[in-house]
Amino acid sequence: MNHEIVQRAEDRMKKSLESLKTDLLTIRTGKATPALLDSVRVEAYGSVMPLSQVASITAPQPRLLVVQPWDKKVMSAIVKAIQKADLGVNPAEDGELIRLPIPALTEERRHDLVKRAKKAGEEARVTIRGIRREANDELKKAEKDHAVSEDEAERLRTDVQKVTDKHGVFVDEILARKEKEILEV
Repeated sequence: MNHEIVQRAEDRMKKSLESLKTDLLTIRTGKATPALLDSVRVEAYGSVMPLSQVASITAPQPRLLVVQPWDKKVMSAIVKAIQKADLGVNPAEDGELIRLPIPALTEERRHDLVKRAKKAGEEARVTIRGIRREANDELKKAEKDHAVSEDEAERLRTDVQKVTDKHGVFVDEILARKEKEILEV
């Protein structure tokens, strides 16, 4: 039961890392990637849905995304959604496709994107620390209920801290890679 607390905490921390990676995919670098449009929500057919559910997204060239709606009636809704998402791209439609030329990033824009990435990293760290706090609270309760000895609880708290530290390092590594990717000209 007691090592389950540590295992549960570690599993939740891994999920927060996956969430961070997903968030960072939507931060644009100099290259075109369909993941850039993951955050775009389109109002179509009476509801709001992810862009990927109303169109196919491809990156035929390093600096170009092409969005091909499955239904031409939602073309203007897709263009509006992309503009509203404020991704720094200008959609150009030709009746069949929507082309999104990805402009080269300015130095200032690169630094803004790095700040956004670091903010996402800090949010992941806060989540990880919250998970650590919850695990430690569970251990205190187990100790109070005499489900674990004082020594065992202390050993498990040390394990929780090790897992927390390990995931903090992972956050740093993920951010360092993303920052390098963003600043690469």
